[in-house]
Amino acid sequence: MFLSNTALHMRKLCFYFTFIFITALTAYYFLPEKSLPKDTAVTRIVVYKSKRKMLVYSGNSLLKTYTISLGDNPIGHKQYEGDERTPEGTYFINAKNPNSTCHKNVGISYPNPVDINNARLLGIPTGGDIKIHGLKNGQGYMGKFQRYKDWTNGCIAVTNEEINELYTHVPIGTVIIINP
Repeated sequence: MFLSNTALHMRKLCFYFTFIFITALTAYYFLPEKSLPKDTAVTRIVVYKSKRKMLVYSGNSLLKTYTISLGDNPIGHKQYEGDERTPEGTYFINAKNPNSTCHKNVGISYPNPVDINNARLLGIPTGGDIKIHGLKNGQGYMGKFQRYKDWTNGCIAVTNEEINELYTHVPIGTVIIINP
């Protein structure tokens, strides 16, 4: 059976497109990203949920911008346990856990007194355990591809390499401002 010139041309185009696509994905996955400068302490974290970006600062100097994943229901401020939202407001880093279910994590001080009061007025539990964390244990192979879907229960997710870096450079007490 012979293929027409058009069919042969289409097969070649499909092959070239597939080759370029796979090459680009491989490069994206394996190319290293800029690291935080050694011996630098992060003094402030600013999150822009709508942009899926987290910026880390030392003083007024921007050190790095991370692409993040959020809770499954990311629009709006976290109101109650199980709403799958990432909180909005000013919090601080209040814990570090090297043995998390998601590689490592740094804790965010949600709920604050305002969150607790709002939930009390609604008669619902606030929820808690909001973290910046890496990938679920055993799923580190996903690497940067985790960024393309919101998948947490309200936390902020980064790659395992990125949480290792943040774990080292973010002291407990660091302010985190989470914007819509």
